[in-house]
Amino acid sequence: MKATIPIVLGKRSYEVHVGPGLIAEAGALLKPFARGPVPVVTDANVARHHLAAFIRALTGGGIDARPIVLEAGEGTKSFKWLETLTGDLLATGVDRGGLIVAFGGGVIGDLTGFAAGVLKRGIDVAQIPTTLLAQVDSSVGGKTGINVAEGKNLVGVFHQPRVVLADTNVLRTLPRRELLAGYAEVVKYAALGDADFFGWLEANGPAALAGKPEAIAHAVAHCCRMKADIVARDERESGVRALLNLGHTFGHALEAATGYSDRLLHGEGVAVGSALAFRLSVWLGLCPEADAQRFIRHLKAVGLPTEITGIPDGLPEPDVLLAHMAHDKKVKDGKLVFVLVRGIGKAFVTADVPAEAVKQILSSP
Repeated sequence: MKATIPIVLGKRSYEVHVGPGLIAEAGALLKPFARGPVPVVTDANVARHHLAAFIRALTGGGIDARPIVLEAGEGTKSFKWLETLTGDLLATGVDRGGLIVAFGGGVIGDLTGFAAGVLKRGIDVAQIPTTLLAQVDSSVGGKTGINVAEGKNLVGVFHQPRVVLADTNVLRTLPRRELLAGYAEVVKYAALGDADFFGWLEANGPAALAGKPEAIAHAVAHCCRMKADIVARDERESGVRALLNLGHTFGHALEAATGYSDRLLHGEGVAVGSALAFRLSVWLGLCPEADAQRFIRHLKAVGLPTEITGIPDGLPEPDVLLAHMAHDKKVKDGKLVFVLVRGIGKAFVTADVPAEAVKQILSSP
């Protein structure tokens, strides 16, 4: 069930290891990159379940691990916590030739990767993702960053990790809601470029979500292979990598409108945003209605949200959501850039979307 997936980027190439039991092997896998004290950044939730075993594995491999435990939640991806974390990292004595370990979900990975990228003008980072969302998406490809009031991930750097270890066993401790949020990113990969994988998910997604080891390991590895191919062709998102943003233009606006709170997890925003992208594609005459219905039906079948009206406590008017979209990183020459679809597995990028069409979709019940 274990797989090793190369990310081919010349001198910055690295490997993504996927499968069960990798935490126990972390000492041996990280030792080639470790020198001096090695800060291990995590959050309180991950620390409660997995930190002791992880530190034990690192220590057993001869690594001088120095844990740093932060608050859990999207609110930690902020300038305030970036300042706190950089101070904590410096206090460990890590030097410019050392290694910083991000041991957590997308928030910890993004924040720690950003801190590593700017601290002492760049320190190596290892990503040890502990959520499904982070394992299939945010830990791979070098995007790091924090949120600001104007939008999500608007401040950050590209900083590729030296290695990624995705231990699928740790997903057993995820709350169901977090697991589903990550599954939204899994379905996204199928929707953007692999119709056969979408069919596999229809048949096997429930088993993966139920914790069947072979199914979850296959899903994670397949997504990582798809991302590896895309990142190798377009590291800094000047072309094909933008396809990975399917659902994200809508989703990031919804997250900003909900204050990056537990009202809407990132993966839930991606699920709703992807459903909206399919509906917009149908409205514009680009995608068969049957494909959109099939895609949305699968999201609903596993328990993911697909409607704006399902987000708790209401949302601003469409004009306010459009204003959030205007701050999106993907805006180009003043135009909103969307990932739309011509069917399942047939995504494409376009800036030729009338604002009125977007408002219509946002206004629809």
